[in-house]
This record gives sequence, structure tokens and C-alpha cells, in this order.
Amino acid sequence: MKKKIVTFGEIMLRLTTPDNLRMQQSREFLVNYGGSEANVAISIANFGGDVEYITRLPDNALGETCLAELRSHNIGTRHILIGGHRLGTYYMEKAAAMRNSKVIYDREGSAFSELKPGMIDWHAAFADAAIFHWSGIDAALTPGLAEVCKEAITVAKEMGLTISYDINYRKNLWNYGKSAQEVLRPLMVSSDIMFGSEGEYALLTGIPAPGFKATKSGETYDVKAYEEFCKAISQQIPNCKYIYIALRNVMSSEHHTFAGVLYSNGSMKYTRVFDIDNVIDCVGVGDAFCGAMLYAQHAYEDEQKRVDFSTAASVLKNTIAGDYNIVKVSEVEGLLAKHESGEVAR
Repeated sequence: MKKKIVTFGEIMLRLTTPDNLRMQQSREFLVNYGGSEANVAISIANFGGDVEYITRLPDNALGETCLAELRSHNIGTRHILIGGHRLGTYYMEKAAAMRNSKVIYDREGSAFSELKPGMIDWHAAFADAAIFHWSGIDAALTPGLAEVCKEAITVAKEMGLTISYDINYRKNLWNYGKSAQEVLRPLMVSSDIMFGSEGEYALLTGIPAPGFKATKSGETYDVKAYEEFCKAISQQIPNCKYIYIALRNVMSSEHHTFAGVLYSNGSMKYTRVFDIDNVIDCVGVGDAFCGAMLYAQHAYEDEQKRVDFSTAASVLKNTIAGDYNIVKVSEVEGLLAKHESGEVAR
């Protein structure tokens, strides 16, 4: 049985202000690389999954560094295109206390943003794959990339792949005259697996979100309301087999609560609430969920295990600086065992 997962997106240079400095205070930056779909691929690879990443990189030292970075995590790169002149960049000002994080994108004219339909041989890329994963960020960058996403989804469907879609709404990226709803709604109906926050689902579907208000571990939340929410979503996307939602409540930059739900075949699975009281870096938490979820699709038959594993992996990402969730299966399972027993897993 084919188990390879193919992800598609832009890996970028991440420049972060040190020591919680504001952008205008900083005279140096911490250097990392990351991007939603690359982060997903790295999570899958760290769990031991078979994953290929597709992007376009410039023919320069930054592009070469990205290739080396991906290969160091055992990610397949044979379908990556080389061309263009720029690597996309984003600047990160980390949150502190009640001050929110701030991101500045510099992606216009990047090698990836110049992709057009016909440039990627999707039939070759999907030849030995089971799942294709993409996100709304890809379609937000340019009209050409929105068409590339449509092209990839069409070929993947024709070849019998499962389509995984992360809503990944970023309002600051939608600048070419079309709304996210206008572009993404026609694409999302092809999804077999969908992931997003409750706010992202509400944005695309127009269905009001219940609102996650948990403030501590062990606290209950309105599972019935989320079941009705998912049922309404499924009526708009009837072909989608799995609807995953990440639930987060932010009390401060360092104190979050987190839970996950999965709706499939009219059945609701949900996790307990995790209390994260020392958040190191919340960038890539959704990507960590997606990576763990895609790995779990092949690793576990039990749907409760899938959503538990995905949620616990996301919780661990909050403790890791940078974009990547550099954790192993044993660490995720260890957190679940510890959380269930209240004792240290030995």
C-alpha cells in the first residue's frame, strides 16, 4: 500500500528579533527556515513517515541552504524546481506578556510566488504517493499560484490520492483583488481531510464558531456545540471524510490551553484540555497538528488515537523554538501517558 505524503508550499527565511525585542529595537536577528507545508513535512519525517516536499527555490546560497535543511530531515526533494532570484522572507517579533506576536512578510517576487500552471510535473510527483497536502497560504500569494493549486488538486484526484487541506488563512497575504472565500471555497470541496481553527472554518463557511473558553487542564468544553458545528460544515463539504479542528484559548503570550476535535462519518472524537503555561514559540503549532495527523492516518486505525496524537504533538510544539516540531513518536506518546496518569512516564 502506498504511504508517501506529498506537501506543497513555500519554505522561507525566518528572521526573529532576540530577547523579545520589538522590531525597531533589534540590531540583529535569529535565523531559521520554515514555512507551513515544509513544517508539516518535517513533522512527518521526524515520526518516520515517507514524505516528499515540492516548492521552487532560487539558484543561490539561500536556496542551497533550504535544500540541505530539508534533506537533513530525510525529506524527499527530487521534484523541487530551481529558478527565480529570491527566497521569501518573514520577520518575526515574538509575543511577550499581553503583547501579541507580529509578522512582516517579504514574499513578493520570490521564486515560489512566480510558479505558474504547467511548471510542475504533478503526474511524476504523485506517481508513488497516497496523500497530497496543501494549504490556503499557497493560493493567497498570487492568482497564478491559486491556479497551480487547482492544477495539483485536479491531478491528485485523477490519480486517486487523498487530498489534505489546511485552511491556513492569513489576511495580510490576500492582496490581489480576490477574497479568501472566493478563491478557497471552490477548492476546498475536493478535500478528503480538512484542518483549521474554528475561526478559519467560520470564515470560509459562514457558520458561527462555538468559541473555546477553557482556561485550565481538565476543564470541560461544549463538545455537543462542536459536533453541531462540524455537522453543519460537513453539509457544505459532503465529500470530506475527516474534519479536524484545533481549539486554542490564549490567556497571555505564555499561557494557552489547547484541545482537538475530529468529526468523521457522523461521529465526534475529542480530546481533553491541555494547559500550556510556558509557551516558548507558538509558530507552527497548526503545522505540527497537520503533520501528526497525516502521520497518524497511516499509523493508527483508531480515530480517537489519531486526534489524541495530533493534539499532543501540537502541545509539544509550543515548547520548541523555531518553525519545526522536532519530536519523536515516543515523546508524543509519552506526553499522552503522562497526561493520562498524572505521573512522569519512565
